[in-house]
Amino acid sequence: MSEKAVLCSVSRVVKSQHIFPNDLNNHHTLFGGKIVADMDMTASLSAAKHSRKTCVTASIDHVDFIEPVTEEDFISYEAFVVVTGKSSMIIFVKVIAENLLTGIKRIAATSFLTFVALENGKPASVPQVIAQTEEEKSLQKVALERKESKKTQVEHSKAIASILSKSLRSSN
Repeated sequence: MSEKAVLCSVSRVVKSQHIFPNDLNNHHTLFGGKIVADMDMTASLSAAKHSRKTCVTASIDHVDFIEPVTEEDFISYEAFVVVTGKSSMIIFVKVIAENLLTGIKRIAATSFLTFVALENGKPASVPQVIAQTEEEKSLQKVALERKESKKTQVEHSKAIASILSKSLRSSN
């Protein structure tokens, strides 16, 4: 690979925002779908910063919603690349809620997202990533373990899609 390796910190992106009433569901907590959409957006910026290429979402691992987010909070999304392949990048995103009145912070959600870099609409090579901090190294290890188990999940998803495609063809 001709590209130099890049530190995790180069791809780090932080997005913060206040929570407003129209962001809340009927339980008065932030919509999970809004959290997922903002995770995806923040991760896409991280992927682009790492690769310096156009990137698309390939997958979102399950999102762990750990603590509810309320109108009393502001929320920060922190994303950075932890693992790279030939053209893919696994980005870790953590969501931190901070109570505006008390200053107490808590992890609200986490996820690993996979992005693919593109050039002319085709997968393009990305630089390797170098983890420096203990957090980055730990998350890199977890992401690599999840990557191995994900291969089986992808095969299951393809098998399900094949079954569903047959029922689509028979309904025409």
